[in-house]
Amino acid sequence: MKLIKDWDRVLILSMSFWAQVLGLIVLMAPEVLYSFTGIDTDPVLLWWVGTLLLLFGLAGRLVRQQSAAWIEWIRIIAVFVIIILLALFASKQAHADSREDAALDVAVPLIAKWEGLRLESYFDLVGVATICYGSTRGVKIGMTKTKYECDLLLKGEVMEYRKKWLVYVKPQAYQKWLPPTRDAAYTSLAYNVGIHGAGKSTATRRLNAGDIKGGCAAIGWWNRAGGRVIRGLSNRRSEETQLCLIEGAKQC
Repeated sequence: MKLIKDWDRVLILSMSFWAQVLGLIVLMAPEVLYSFTGIDTDPVLLWWVGTLLLLFGLAGRLVRQQSAAWIEWIRIIAVFVIIILLALFASKQAHADSREDAALDVAVPLIAKWEGLRLESYFDLVGVATICYGSTRGVKIGMTKTKYECDLLLKGEVMEYRKKWLVYVKPQAYQKWLPPTRDAAYTSLAYNVGIHGAGKSTATRRLNAGDIKGGCAAIGWWNRAGGRVIRGLSNRRSEETQLCLIEGAKQC
């Protein structure tokens, strides 16, 4: 096999060559990304992008390759790649938001049910000043809030607890084994026992290992307060465990 006479110049200037290289990279990127991170991407969008780049490269064989023209093609391809990246980011963010909304739709009413609404601050079972739906941050005895304020506070805190608990969840577990109901069950646990406690728990470790039933069962272990079993906590853990065991479609 002999190389063409001016292969080095073609390598530098050929828009068709580099367009096809980019096309192959785009087509291979989803598998490589998933292999290393466990994160799925939109296969349809990337397939079209890769195919268009390959077609663009084939079409480039009909265009005379000159250095001045190549500079312009670099600019066109650069803009094209930037648009692709922005589209991928927007798609990923929209998907993340939809997953969060689905989980919160289950978690917020679940937590509200078990925490109960108190518009005046009080001491909980272990002596911590609490208000609304179990909120303790910055609460002092004598404080009051409206139901509307409590509802807003609850949703904001549940979102925060979920995001911070997810830091402990491996990408593969998040993608494959965390449908909205299971997500809500773990979020409820984190809200009740604390982010670090839930994140470092056997329940989360088993989830990360793919032991779904074992992880859900371990949620039920958190039924004590002040060193003794509390019936209300046992009942709450039971409902969370049942939610956790519901199998959802694979998350993408």
